[in-house]
Amino acid sequence: MGTAVPPALDRACLREHQLPEPTGEVDKNSRGRVTVIGGCLEVAGGVRLTAEAALRAGAGKVRIATVAPIAHMIGTLFPEAAIAALPASASGEIDAAASEITSLVEKCDAIVVGPAMSCRNHASRLVDTLLDVVTLDHRLVIDAAALMSLAQHADRMRRRMRPALLTPHPGEIAAMLGIDPKDIASDAASIAMLAARKFNAVVVLKGSCTTIADPSGTIYHFNGGTIGLATSGSGDVLAGIAGGLLARGCEPLAAALWAVWLHGEAGRRCAETIAPLGFLASDLLPLIPGLMHSAGQS
Repeated sequence: MGTAVPPALDRACLREHQLPEPTGEVDKNSRGRVTVIGGCLEVAGGVRLTAEAALRAGAGKVRIATVAPIAHMIGTLFPEAAIAALPASASGEIDAAASEITSLVEKCDAIVVGPAMSCRNHASRLVDTLLDVVTLDHRLVIDAAALMSLAQHADRMRRRMRPALLTPHPGEIAAMLGIDPKDIASDAASIAMLAARKFNAVVVLKGSCTTIADPSGTIYHFNGGTIGLATSGSGDVLAGIAGGLLARGCEPLAAALWAVWLHGEAGRRCAETIAPLGFLASDLLPLIPGLMHSAGQS
């Protein structure tokens, strides 16, 4: 396809997309409320990473909606979150047909759906149910397994007034577009923009060089990550940062840019202070507030 190299995502870019700051009388509701819908018996703790990342990014409240057999455990391990227990399928995934989703989205400012789910079919049914109940203006992050069958929902995605924020890796964007994953590395910018326009969404195409594309035609690349970020739970953290920033009032492109930079810079700091390989996704979490503050001040 052949596109020009997009501009780099750096601190100067972040200064052009300033984060909204709380003003006046502030309580935890006014700082933004995030609902994280995901998880399964096979990957029980991933939604905790997403929820904590949302709080570390400055959201005031977070609710985790996950399968009932692990909901109590998650709530005990992460007391800062409210918990909603959803019916589980025989395979341990969220049973969207038996779940009451409407009440989960009525009193939240941003939704993150898909983290730590392992079945594309159950995740697709969950997205189908969710798109029936969210408004066209809802702030929405779609992640992981929830992306794999997103092509089935492309028409409804395009009707959204506020673009969703999608966080695919190469295999997931290949499934979204029905293309060969081998074609992505040669022109990630064009592939990301194709997805952004197909789904009317801000797309974060993750990789050694991450590409961020907006349906209006804006595109950035980020080379600041490290190989250590290619580890279990890393994507759950990225999705949570994005959800927290959306809940605070960021528009999708700004939330994507800040989330990618914060995630990548936290990985770079871990590589320096721990080791290039072997740090955990949970090691990123305590670094997020300080990085966000310093980048906002620079």
